[in-house]
Amino acid sequence: MRDAQPSTIYLSDYQVPAYLIDTTELAFELGEDSSLVTSLLHIRRNPAANQLGAALVLHGTELELLSLAIDGRVLTASEWSQSGEQLVIADVPEAFVLRCETRIRPQENTSLEGLYKSSGMFCTQCEAEGFRKITYYLDRPDVMSVFTVEITADAQRYPVLLSNGNLVATETLTDGRHKTVWQDPFPKPAYLFALVAGKLSCVSDSFRTMNGRDVDLKIYVEDKDLDKCDHAMASLKNAMRWDEEVYGREYDLDIFNIVAVDDFNMGAMENKSLNIFNTSCVLAKPETTTDAGFQRVEGVVAHEYFHNWSGNRVTCRDWFQLSLKEGFTVFRDSEFSADMGSPTVKRVEDVTLLRTAQFAEDAGPMAHPIRPDSFIEISNFYTVTVYEKGAEVVRMIHTLLGPDAFRKGSDLYFERHDGQAVTCEDFVLAMEAASGVDLSQFRNWYSQAGTPKLSVSGDYDAEQQSYTLNVSQSCPATPGQSSKAPFHIPLKVALLGEAGQLPLQLLGESANVESADNTEMVLNVTEQTQSFTFTGINELPVPSLLRGFSAPVKLDFDYSREQLLRLMRGDSDGFCRWDASQQLGLAEIKRALADVAAGQNVAPDAAYLAACRDLLSDGSLDGAMVAMMLQLPSEAYLAEIFHPVDVLAIHHAREALRLAIATALQLELLDCYNRCCSDAPYAADAEQIAQRSLKNTALAYLMLLDNESARELATAQFENSENMTDRLAALNALVNSAAPYKAKALQSFYQNWQHEPLVINQWFQVQAMCRLPGSLETVQGLMNHPAFDIRNPNKVRALIGAFCGQNGVNFHREDGAGYRFLGDQVIILNRSNPQIASRLLVPLTKWRKYLPAAQQLMCAELQRILAEPDLSSDVYEVVSKSLQDYDME
Repeated sequence: MRDAQPSTIYLSDYQVPAYLIDTTELAFELGEDSSLVTSLLHIRRNPAANQLGAALVLHGTELELLSLAIDGRVLTASEWSQSGEQLVIADVPEAFVLRCETRIRPQENTSLEGLYKSSGMFCTQCEAEGFRKITYYLDRPDVMSVFTVEITADAQRYPVLLSNGNLVATETLTDGRHKTVWQDPFPKPAYLFALVAGKLSCVSDSFRTMNGRDVDLKIYVEDKDLDKCDHAMASLKNAMRWDEEVYGREYDLDIFNIVAVDDFNMGAMENKSLNIFNTSCVLAKPETTTDAGFQRVEGVVAHEYFHNWSGNRVTCRDWFQLSLKEGFTVFRDSEFSADMGSPTVKRVEDVTLLRTAQFAEDAGPMAHPIRPDSFIEISNFYTVTVYEKGAEVVRMIHTLLGPDAFRKGSDLYFERHDGQAVTCEDFVLAMEAASGVDLSQFRNWYSQAGTPKLSVSGDYDAEQQSYTLNVSQSCPATPGQSSKAPFHIPLKVALLGEAGQLPLQLLGESANVESADNTEMVLNVTEQTQSFTFTGINELPVPSLLRGFSAPVKLDFDYSREQLLRLMRGDSDGFCRWDASQQLGLAEIKRALADVAAGQNVAPDAAYLAACRDLLSDGSLDGAMVAMMLQLPSEAYLAEIFHPVDVLAIHHAREALRLAIATALQLELLDCYNRCCSDAPYAADAEQIAQRSLKNTALAYLMLLDNESARELATAQFENSENMTDRLAALNALVNSAAPYKAKALQSFYQNWQHEPLVINQWFQVQAMCRLPGSLETVQGLMNHPAFDIRNPNKVRALIGAFCGQNGVNFHREDGAGYRFLGDQVIILNRSNPQIASRLLVPLTKWRKYLPAAQQLMCAELQRILAEPDLSSDVYEVVSKSLQDYDME
């Protein structure tokens, strides 16, 4: 057990910095055993601080301090003190230059924060507080400085030397070393600093901005990966053009660099003009990358580029405001991806993530508002709540204001705060000022945790020809928030009649003659209970509610099966069609649970099967959408519905239902599969992605039949496919079957792709997620495979993370072996990479959801981890909060 608990940081304690750093000059001498860092910081007292005589407190950790000097005078040991991560100089002038020399050892930095080495290359990751592992500094986002960076290194080992901004000087030295000097003219906080030094090749292109400036674009990778950069480059250029057209944002420097790094805790980092990417988010070609991988590259490249304005030019005042930049930018990249592909499919994908991962987070011990009130370790708050729910909050503002007023609001936000570190409140105030819409109650979304629930009922009055929606909202208690004020919830609705959507006119409101489409409306739900009456409704309608998923809430409406089938077949809103299919699927799973418990055969409802048959047979529909509608609610989503969660019962009932569907629709599935086969050259476009998605959904169902013809289809697809999407789908189908060929397929896949680390990560993941018994033992064996390296976050996520987070039936084994396995790995990783260790813990934090026997076993592992003597603050925060209401006696 820890001797002392880490301290908690509170938003309410925020104070402006006592000092500011106007300019930062850094000089790096990179060596093989250690590196020297010299900083010249031009510091002055902050006139807004009102802290006369305050000591200068700098942040630093794991640094060897060599010297300190103020205005050229070297400080004696008595003039400064050091405690924990703070270096304190008690007596400093009003304005001065601080010179600091430190020695660091990037080769020994396994946390992958600060400056470290990856595959022989120096690189950095400074968000959130990694810069303090480089030199002593005011490492907080509201201290913004203009950086000049000098890098010196061995020219043969590190021919490429990069940092932020523009390259202003290069020099070849006489001792075999060389030097580059970079200058970033835009003030930035230390978390946006970046440095890369290594033996890299690059792909080059250019982009002409809307005002006629030419920008050099470069993607730096290892030489073997040069053929995997075209998609990332195209995505970057598309994102630059889209940001100009949709937000009026033009890139502001002469160069934009991307570097691919194999060892990286995050997906990517938006450092000003030098984005550092996990290789999985930049490298792509059809032979090695799935459709989902292509889409991920497109989305992440866009996300990091969009940060140039929503995160860099305007950044967050403190880390409590993280969603200011991340929520806004996730919304922007989501809209970009929707414009590049299928808007409905993208929306369904986003909602699926929200309903499984984020709703679960809202219901767990780490629940927090998108702007948290406190934290122990900021790395634990890079969460789906801050990112994805934060994006939904921005989306709601967009819905409430409309696209034109939202654009005016974003323009005003960038104009007001360019070059500043600001708050979520500043963003909302800009939206209010530009639109005239009062968002005061809407601010509850920023300060209240939890997932609101909307309970809706409908009353039709045939005599008055009116239809009334009665709406009530509630939100469950979350840690530290026992009661919640009402939210402002935009509820987008339509009413379906026999011939389509009905015109909408609210009682007491004048008709909107300016609206071309009066068949859809956004209702402002602001009270605990409200009623909305529509007039002129001459037939009993079917309400289409929460269209486009207009708010991140749970919706309860007592739809009949017939109403859901009608929505599934004919709603014009793609999200509502998909959601109706999921509600019907959920009803079928509940029936299957009852059938299995009673020892009866699972028999799906005939009308449901008929609707699925119609979907399979209609070649005019969006194939990706059909594939999503045919897939039953996931076990992760079902774990949010059933309480307590009986993992084995849910898994077996869902699998029995899938088999029954496959049996009943065998001919239609086979016909659909054959129809979707194509010899066309691979393209990562919406049409082809949809076709492959539907084909592989059909194959997954057919493989459940466990017959020779299905196995032959999967085997032929595996052996003959020229793209990774189809090849991996076939391998996954084989691995989850009794096909004797699967062992040979796994061996063949590895032999063919062992030289491609990202492909081998997928090989690990397929085996880690196998639903068949014995998967834990397979994973334990793969831990010793020469291709696995526990120091590499991508490998850890592919094998350990995939098994514990996405293979519920095997992770939740009744003997608790899955829990013990995760506990062991967290303890090991706690010593080397606390960020990854704390993120792996998520499955154990959900112990309250499960049956009592599982609860005890899961909590036993949390207690074992908590008892570790050298627990990091990252892991300690997650474990201690998870166990807060558990009776340890």
